[in-house]
Amino acid sequence: MHFDLSDLRLFIHIAESPSLTQGARKAFISPAAASARIKSLETEVGNRLLYRDSRGVELTPAGQLFLQHARLIMRQVDYLKSEFTEYGTDAAGHIRIFANTTAATEFLPEILGDFLAERPGVTVDLQERLSRDIVRGVLDGSTDLGIIAGPVKAENLQVIHFSTDRLVLVTPKDHPLAGRQSIRLAETAGYPHIGLHEGTTLLRFLQEQVAENGNSLNMRIKVYSFEAMCRLVESGVGLAVMPDSAARRHQRTMNLAVIELNEPWRVRERSILLRDLEALPKVIRALIDRLQTYGLEDSGS
Repeated sequence: MHFDLSDLRLFIHIAESPSLTQGARKAFISPAAASARIKSLETEVGNRLLYRDSRGVELTPAGQLFLQHARLIMRQVDYLKSEFTEYGTDAAGHIRIFANTTAATEFLPEILGDFLAERPGVTVDLQERLSRDIVRGVLDGSTDLGIIAGPVKAENLQVIHFSTDRLVLVTPKDHPLAGRQSIRLAETAGYPHIGLHEGTTLLRFLQEQVAENGNSLNMRIKVYSFEAMCRLVESGVGLAVMPDSAARRHQRTMNLAVIELNEPWRVRERSILLRDLEALPKVIRALIDRLQTYGLEDSGS
């Protein structure tokens, strides 16, 4: 088989677009030319890759597999270019990261702020995703690395543990539970809760934990950040479960009580997911080193 890199990039554009026309526009060619090149690809692989109709395009099973390999090939091409930019240093390049809620909103902005300030030639695409989407993104090559909390179920991936956090309960200082040293989550069922918005990893995780015991949380309001959660807790709107690192940071400026959760799942291991560390450009390996350094500092080592 022979594949042109421009055809692979075109296929990716079309697969990620609602229509062949829009995919062709991203590749700066006409729809007719794009259609001809896709037909040539299908002939080359001996399988139909796309279903095309008036509503747009849809990948066939063979197309899904082809997309996965095309992404990986183009990612490696981008890595090759990055390695030879600035003579293979970590001073330039582009990094795409899929991360869970805590990473994307709490510690990554600080880490990336310092990292990017030292490297003006580096750009980053940081996207908050659910755990399953993070794993899938690393596997299919749509992201360079993933940052996840909790157990990881993924074959063919390298997992680098870099820090540990735990979930705690946050209440107003004058709340009836505020004096407790530890508490079971089920004991809070009679109180209103504040959670992160629908679709976040932490909300899904908590819902799964309480559902296993046949319970549910009285979720009064869902917001988009831990800071917003803490402000609402301080105002007496409800209780919140969040990572201890976030709770302690906001406790410095707000009237909050932080209570240990007496649950086996409270400890959350943070891990970096990737396909092959040695195959990554120096700039990405430098970021991984920075994350590991952060983990050591965060644990007090």
